[in-house]
Amino acid sequence: MLEHDPGEPNEGYFHPAFQARAVKVLLGDHKISQRPDEMLVTTLGSCISACIRDPVLGLGGMNHFLLPEAPGGSDGGSAAARYGGVAMERLINEILRRGGRRDRLEVKVFGGAKVIASSNPIGRRNAEFVLAFIAAEGLGLVAQDLGGMLARRIHYFPATGKVMRRLLRQEAVEDTIRGEMRFMSDLRNKPVEGDIELFGD
Repeated sequence: MLEHDPGEPNEGYFHPAFQARAVKVLLGDHKISQRPDEMLVTTLGSCISACIRDPVLGLGGMNHFLLPEAPGGSDGGSAAARYGGVAMERLINEILRRGGRRDRLEVKVFGGAKVIASSNPIGRRNAEFVLAFIAAEGLGLVAQDLGGMLARRIHYFPATGKVMRRLLRQEAVEDTIRGEMRFMSDLRNKPVEGDIELFGD
């Protein structure tokens, strides 16, 4: 069974090429699955997705975040799941809640490309953050595909740990890039407690 955040629509659909049920993981979201016929799918520009799995249980999930930390460096009650610290802890804790063990977790990370013309190297900062987080938490990093200039589409099968990555030309992911730019603009013009989704138990 696949679990997703309360209030978030389950956008599952059958993908004939993979002969599997595909579920999208959107910005600020995370999904968890244990079924062999389900795959988690996301498109990444500057964002990062971590695919985290307990291989003994065949239980895993994917998150999708845009920024390393909330303003002020705090991932407290005002931080959204769009921030890396919250997104990582939230996914890990959900896997542990369902019986996973931290010492068994394997992590694969993707994204962090430079797809937005800006002096702020957000993709690089995201990549540096997620690698530092994994090292600090003592997690097992088994694969990484970070940086570069092209967006990525990720297909992840949590039950087996298999990942398929496809690099995309910019024109193929204009919606993803526009979404990242809108979120960055919102952060500049609104307080954290404004229209950004708040994180809470």
